[in-house]
Order: sequence, then structure tokens, then C-alpha cells
Amino acid sequence: MAGFIKRVYWDLKDPYGRFAYLNAIWSRWPGAAGEELRRKRIPRYFAAAGTNLLIQEGVHFRGIHKLRVGDDCGLGLGSFLQASGGITLGNRVLLGPDVKIWSINHITSDPDTPIIEQGYEREEVVIEDDCWLGTSVIILPGVHLPRGCVVSAGSVVGKKSYPPWSVLAGYPARVIGSRRPEPAGIHQTG
Repeated sequence: MAGFIKRVYWDLKDPYGRFAYLNAIWSRWPGAAGEELRRKRIPRYFAAAGTNLLIQEGVHFRGIHKLRVGDDCGLGLGSFLQASGGITLGNRVLLGPDVKIWSINHITSDPDTPIIEQGYEREEVVIEDDCWLGTSVIILPGVHLPRGCVVSAGSVVGKKSYPPWSVLAGYPARVIGSRRPEPAGIHQTG
């Protein structure tokens, strides 16, 4: 028991350890009061935070001090943001329920060394303005989503180039459409 108490003590001395304990309470507080509590308290731990942020119940953070969030963003119910490698969300970015964003992954390159001993790769994730990630989307390390993208529910987005205003879907995610209409008189052949 003494070891447990000692670990709690050291967790509480560290600002991010303390945040983990507080967020365990804040993330479960229901209703409008919970939204207001999270809006006022949680962004203090971000690297940068815009205005009018909505953090719904059950949102979990790792590496919160490397998370940058713009204005008018919504973090959906039960989302998980692993920002240890850096995550930047532009203005008006919406995350649906249970979205997972990862900016860190295990190194697996040496088959003779246990994976747990190989460390981690960190790659920043950038999601530009006006993007919407549907429910249960997974964003992998190193992804850069340009302005205006929509990602369909359940998609897994890997690191590759996507045009602005794309509609993405699938596993792995691929472009299935555009939110920008094709100019009149121009037709793709194919």
C-alpha cells in the first residue's frame, strides 16, 4: 500500500500526472455543466487553445501538452487523442464520437529485439480548418488532412497525400469524392 501511495504522490506533483487524475473526474461530468467545466479547465493544459471549444464526455488525452486546437472545434464523445508526437487541429474541426488520433507508434524494425524495448516513433498529425471526422475514425501518425476534408465513419486514415475538400472513406481511407463541385463544362474521363 505504501508503494501505491508513493506513486499517487509523485503523479500529483507532476502537472500532467495531476491532469490525468482531474480529467478522470472532468471527463465524466454530464450535461451542460460538464461541458462548461471541461471548456474552462482542460484547454489550460494544451500547447495552444482557441475559443469556443466543445469537449464532450469521455474524451481522453495523452501528451496533452503537445495538442494545439483552433477556434470553434468539437471533440466528440469518447474520443482519444494521443498527442505525444504533436497534434494540431485547425479552426472548426469536428470529431465525431469515438475518434482516435495517434501521433506515436511502436518501432518494430528489429525482429531480434522485443517490440517493447524498441521505443517509439513520433509523427505530428495536422488536421486543417473545416474538417469533419465521422464516428470511430482512426487517424494514424504523420497524417496531414488539408482544409475541408470529411472522413466517413469507421475509416482508417494513413499517411499519404489528400487534396483539400476531399471526402475519404474506407480502410485504408481513399478519396471517394470532393466537397467542391466540378466547374461547369469540365468532365473527367476515365
